[in-house]
Amino acid sequence: MNRKIKLIWDFKGPDALETAKHHCIHLKEFTQIDNLPYHEVNHETVNEMHTIAFIIVDEVNMKTYRDALKPHRGVLA
Repeated sequence: MNRKIKLIWDFKGPDALETAKHHCIHLKEFTQIDNLPYHEVNHETVNEMHTIAFIIVDEVNMKTYRDALKPHRGVLA
């Protein structure tokens, strides 16, 4: 069974939500340009001043995403 990895980008400040939403657009564009598989691209509000954007990928593809996109952190999904 292949593990899923959630790659995360943190955005903070009063514009965090809008910035995270916009980042999701770029994540989806990246997957389409390089025809890369993924499970989900989305954003989550942690609080009014902190929102994350994330992509969930299979562990076998994680290095490709990590090296190209430089996420702030990653966790098992």
